[in-house]
Amino acid sequence: MSTDGLDLERPAALSWDFARDPAGVTLVVGVGVEQGVAAAAMLAGTGLSVQDLDTGERLVTARQELRVVRNLRTAAPGVSPIALGARYRAETFGVLGFALLSSATLGEAANLALRFLDLSFTFAIPEPRLEQGAVVVDFDDSALPSDVRDFLVQRDLTAVWKVLDQLRPGGLEAAAISFAGPLPPAGQVAEATRLFQRTPDFGAGCNRLRFDATLLAERLPSGGGSAHTLSEAMCADLVSRRRQRTGLAHEVRVLIAQRLAAGAPMAEVCAALGMGERSLRRRLVAEGTSYQGLLDEVRETLAVQLLDTGLLSVEDVAQRLGYAEASSFIVAFKRWRGSTPTRTCAC
Repeated sequence: MSTDGLDLERPAALSWDFARDPAGVTLVVGVGVEQGVAAAAMLAGTGLSVQDLDTGERLVTARQELRVVRNLRTAAPGVSPIALGARYRAETFGVLGFALLSSATLGEAANLALRFLDLSFTFAIPEPRLEQGAVVVDFDDSALPSDVRDFLVQRDLTAVWKVLDQLRPGGLEAAAISFAGPLPPAGQVAEATRLFQRTPDFGAGCNRLRFDATLLAERLPSGGGSAHTLSEAMCADLVSRRRQRTGLAHEVRVLIAQRLAAGAPMAEVCAALGMGERSLRRRLVAEGTSYQGLLDEVRETLAVQLLDTGLLSVEDVAQRLGYAEASSFIVAFKRWRGSTPTRTCAC
């Protein structure tokens, strides 16, 4: 898609069902806590603990974030999805956010976000196009669960608007915003009007952001240079590793990593997935793997990462990986790597 030399890419992710950093869940939990909801209640049914979010080292599944959103909706139904979306800043997205902030133009930032969409927290997939001198971004909500569809798409569209508004001094002038969902309570409409500096078109039949296409070519004050090159390379490396692992097996890896300290019992992972152990085994075999194979893979990867820091003893690493005794970890590590963990550390 192009006009006047400007191009917009297609989104790299076509589905919301991708693993994501815990920062998105942390933000939603924080809003719930502000409303008087205990963090543990916000995480109910996810298998996550507050400590899991505090470490920031492990991924969460899209379904876990979806459960947290549902918990917020149940416990604090008055929370506005537009107010929630306004909490998102470029920095919320980690390395992707740094790449956005160091982009040379708004167009470069927009394409970067589309290229690495699966490093975000979105559920509504943006579909951009250039039309009669305007950028038109439709947000596809067709695959979203009906009970949270309007909430998620309003949150996500607002988050996109907020980040674009943050990147360009003066914001998105004369941007038009429409939502397919019905008119919310008057207080939320007034809140949205203050945020967007105009009243969104509710009940419009589409979820859409529209703004002047010439803004894409404007130079951003802090963009370009080596910082952008480095952060974009980091995004490419991170997303490449994540995309190599897809399907049910990858979701199982994420759930195992969250439960390693307790040994990652298969029954707990099955409960999180909502399926029986026999069904899980059968589906993993169809993907060419097994539960034990995935458990070993996650443990080996994390063991190497922890040992490479030089900060933890073999006993500490064994405990973090869910082994009752260090000797069992040492035997497993020798099976994986052909050497003991102590020897690896010495190298």
